[in-house]
Amino acid sequence: MNTRRHFLHTLGAATALGALSPLAALAQALEQVKIYYGFPAGSAGDSVARRVGEKLAGSAYSRNVAVVENKPGAGGRIALETLKSAPADGSVLALSPFSCTSIYPHIYSKLSYDPAKDFVPVSIAAVMHHGLAVGPLVPPEVRTVKDFLAWAKANPNQASYGSPAAGSTPHFIGALLGLNNGVDLKHVPYRGSIPGVTDVVGGQIAAMVTPSGDFIPNHKAGKLRLLATSGKARSPFSPEVPTFAEQGFAELTTEEWFGFYAPARTPASVVAAANAAINAAIKEKVVTDSLAVVGLIAQGSTAEEMARSQRAEAERWGPLVKKIGFTADS
Repeated sequence: MNTRRHFLHTLGAATALGALSPLAALAQALEQVKIYYGFPAGSAGDSVARRVGEKLAGSAYSRNVAVVENKPGAGGRIALETLKSAPADGSVLALSPFSCTSIYPHIYSKLSYDPAKDFVPVSIAAVMHHGLAVGPLVPPEVRTVKDFLAWAKANPNQASYGSPAAGSTPHFIGALLGLNNGVDLKHVPYRGSIPGVTDVVGGQIAAMVTPSGDFIPNHKAGKLRLLATSGKARSPFSPEVPTFAEQGFAELTTEEWFGFYAPARTPASVVAAANAAINAAIKEKVVTDSLAVVGLIAQGSTAEEMARSQRAEAERWGPLVKKIGFTADS
């Protein structure tokens, strides 16, 4: 209970300080900030860390461009495990999709971090829609989600889909798609999106569920077919592609965000300064445009809004994970 009170007090103080100028929130800018990101360089989320990191330079939060350190593996957990023991002075942040903090507690009985105790939400930075795409292993006449399910049912030995990590939101979107429609879809986890997309394009695997932005170059080039996206509305980056909901699969509607976290016990004034700098960065047109290239919608938040969303997603996905029956030992 004491930890929860401290967590809420920190968020409340950070929100209040956020109304002040960044200079009032933090007396002196940090010399250098490091951002951990738990997936490979070149992925959509990596663009968020790097574009925002560049714009932190010269702010009241950081004098210099933030250094981005990729720590791929373990479904993004390594970056958060590293953040847990980092100095709580604002010099180290981590960028993570909400799956690592809202979903992982439901699937890892021995998760090495507690999202509510070990981290403080700083700000949401971008929102992504996930997508389902197929490659040359799937016949060209397969153009819709229903087409894909029919093909998968008729070709059980080839009915597989990849995701950027076991236990990730894309993993569960694919699992729910198969489970809810009586189709056995074999899951193939990758270390990030890029290797899986490469295998789909190369015909080594039938399909992939991952952030839709990671499909865009190959989709536009005709090397794979993007069948559906997971947003409430069509993605502004692939408006010709219908959503899951439009095709009768509304339960798969998901808009996942990337958010910045600081270690627990980071002073509220530092959280407020980081929040102000991050929100200022993502409002810049050059950042918004660069994120759009990889299919991400720039979107900021207060620390409190990010915390509320994290809790809401945890409540939503808990029963779904139980339905799927996935655990870390699966």
